[in-house]
Amino acid sequence: MTVVDAAVVVLGLGIAAYAVLGGADFGAGFWDLVAGGAKGGLRQRALIADSIGPVWEANHTWLVFDLVILWTAFSPAIAAIMTTLIVPISLVALGMVLRGAAFAFRPVATGLRGRQLAGVVFAASSVVTPFFLGAIAGSIASGRVAADGVSSDPWSSWLNPTSTLVGVLAVAVCAYLAAVFLVADAHRRGDAELIVAFRRRAIAAAAAAGAVSFAGIAVIGTDAPLLARELVARGWPLIAASGILGTAALALLWRGAPRATRLLAVGAVLAVLLGWGVAQYPYVLPPSLTFAAAASPAGALDALLIVFVGAALVIAPSLALLFWLDQRDRLVGHGVGSDAAPPAPRGTGDRGTSS
Repeated sequence: MTVVDAAVVVLGLGIAAYAVLGGADFGAGFWDLVAGGAKGGLRQRALIADSIGPVWEANHTWLVFDLVILWTAFSPAIAAIMTTLIVPISLVALGMVLRGAAFAFRPVATGLRGRQLAGVVFAASSVVTPFFLGAIAGSIASGRVAADGVSSDPWSSWLNPTSTLVGVLAVAVCAYLAAVFLVADAHRRGDAELIVAFRRRAIAAAAAAGAVSFAGIAVIGTDAPLLARELVARGWPLIAASGILGTAALALLWRGAPRATRLLAVGAVLAVLLGWGVAQYPYVLPPSLTFAAAASPAGALDALLIVFVGAALVIAPSLALLFWLDQRDRLVGHGVGSDAAPPAPRGTGDRGTSS
């Protein structure tokens, strides 16, 4: 493995972490949006806020990590991406700012209307932001970002069938991940009603993601033939593995095994990402700019990898402790305000469902 390949692996790890952890956070916002009225959705929103409150800021630092790695290791690529896709990138940044601010201020907003407004902003931003992140990924994968950064059209580069498809798929996958994670959180709290509610949502989101994926076969085949060809030639085993893992996750979810379901659901998402990566490699910007051509000098990459290893030794145990404490309810959640009812006390739900 060359130093360039090592940098690609580090970038891939960051993308995978953000897709799973950040994706679950975005998906939680989607379910917040469709939870119901101020009274009917109280318990669902309380569970959502309590689940993501202690960890959501940590989860979204992975996007910063990805940008730093891309900027340091493959600066010509990020320059072209930022130039061509400035519109969706700006919308992503706006969505993240509005989402974070709304989530932070909702618990302390004055009056029911203030909390409802903050809730709508938080939830709507949680849908719009992953859509545009997916559109950006679709633009890159379909070869619509030129290496020089100026030859590509700043509108058609992301307003196209592939970008729309990937954007919609990103929203569906985020909703699926979040629902699976929320089923597990409801199990920990012993809330049988919320277990059933989010189990149904997980199945619905999985069905939606599957339908979009099948529709995408025709879309990508006609709109992004290079990507389609490489997916068929090299990425199909991983795409098939994703389907198998996703089906197994639904089966276990129906049988009431949330912990195993989370692992399988995460595996299904990671398999899709890896399939995309395998199909696109060795290009960072298909079909003209390879990772090797865009790479920084070897000395810079060596320094980057040394810093990455040092940071991993410090940050990985901290993140592990954070998630360990969160999964054992040792952290104070982020409530949604006085209009929200707390989740049912531990032990009041269905004791017959395994975890």
